[in-house]
Amino acid sequence: MKKGDIVLLPFPFTDLSGSKNRPAIILIENELDITVSFITTQIKWKESTDIIIQPNELTGLKKESLIRLSKIATIDTDIVLGKLGEVNQATLNHIDENLRILFGL
Repeated sequence: MKKGDIVLLPFPFTDLSGSKNRPAIILIENELDITVSFITTQIKWKESTDIIIQPNELTGLKKESLIRLSKIATIDTDIVLGKLGEVNQATLNHIDENLRILFGL
């Protein structure tokens, strides 16, 4: 697994009451865990730092989706259910730019 991979995993609800299997994009990876941002098809939730991505063979997504950069979690790599796809370098660059904006860097 590497930065930019889209994986399927049980993503926790923000109130920690449970989780739902959903796609997420890897932002940071190391030996034991990954930091991810969740992906949703609810485009209406788009915030200024979120990124819309299209379904295609590369991403492995079935519908137009939204990378929610403000919804981040660090999880153990053992709970990843599988890899769906990945994003291209241009999208990775856009993610990096928007993360700098989001975190005020």
